[in-house]
Parts: sequence; C-alpha cells; structure tokens
Amino acid sequence: MTLRILCAVLGAVFLAGCNQDAANSVVPPPVALNSDAMAVFCGMSLAEHPGPKGQIITAGRLDPFWFTSVRDTVAFTLMPDQPRDIRAIYVSDMARATSWEDPGAANWIDARKAFFVIESRKQGGMGAAEAVPFGNREAAGTFAAANGGRVVTFVEIPSAYVLGSDTAGDQTEHSDVRLN
Repeated sequence: MTLRILCAVLGAVFLAGCNQDAANSVVPPPVALNSDAMAVFCGMSLAEHPGPKGQIITAGRLDPFWFTSVRDTVAFTLMPDQPRDIRAIYVSDMARATSWEDPGAANWIDARKAFFVIESRKQGGMGAAEAVPFGNREAAGTFAAANGGRVVTFVEIPSAYVLGSDTAGDQTEHSDVRLN
C-alpha cells in the first residue's frame, strides 16, 4: 500500500512539473498600446513619437518593456545587461498601420516572423535610423521601393545597425536572441 501512495505522489509531482513547463512555453499575446506605455530607454510616452513601436514580454515582469522604435526593441535583445527571460517580442505591423504617425494600437506581429526594411529614408521614433517591420515580404518590398533600403528578417538585422550609429557600418548579423 505504501508503494502505491509513493507512486501516486511522485506521479502528481511529475505532472505538476510538466504543466508548469507547458505554461512557461506558451507565448503570451501582445498588449494593446495605450497612453500609459512609456519607453524603457528614454522614459517618454510612446504616443509622442511617430513610426513603428515595439514591446518585449519577459517572464519576470507583468507589463511589457515598451520601445518608441523597433531599432531600440532589437537592440534590447542584444544588450548583455538586459533581461534574458524574453518570452515574446512584438513589433508594429506597418502594412496594417493607418499611417507613419499612427502605427496602430493592436496590429502587433511576432518580430521573429516579420520582414524589416533597414537603411531606408524613414526615421524612427527618436529620429534615428529605423528597422521598419511588415507582416509580409511583399509589403516590405513595396515600402523599400518607395523609401529606399533593403528587406531582411529579424536574425539578419545587423547588430551594428541597432547598436551603433545611425547607419549600418558593420554588417554582422545577430542570431543569439533566445526566448525562454
């Protein structure tokens, strides 16, 4: 009888651990942009800046980290002193945006699945070079044809483009972003 109880207890503990792992692997949905959203780097309201925005959701925090630009969003993932418990990275889908000034409150896309136009004439929320995200390659190509630049995926965005000056001097690609 004692062996049965021990097996039942061990089985319950094992299943609880599996359920917890499954809950942690579920990607949380994006949060709708609201007037309370303040940028993590500059402390300013996202509503004060034009262009696409970003949000990063981590396991250790209830609210997302907000960004006035996609460039800052990508840079956050590369900085060694920032949280590594990233669960989701969302960026504005500019193919669904009303305009550059109004990128939308709920048209978020997974940054890892987006197509970005880099090196275009459009500047991001803080007046710097931007990585302009789109939900499909065709929309990104149309934007690049009209505004200059080239289309890349998330892992193809050069680290120097988001971490360096306003231009992409070094073409080193990044692929070390890990989602827990």
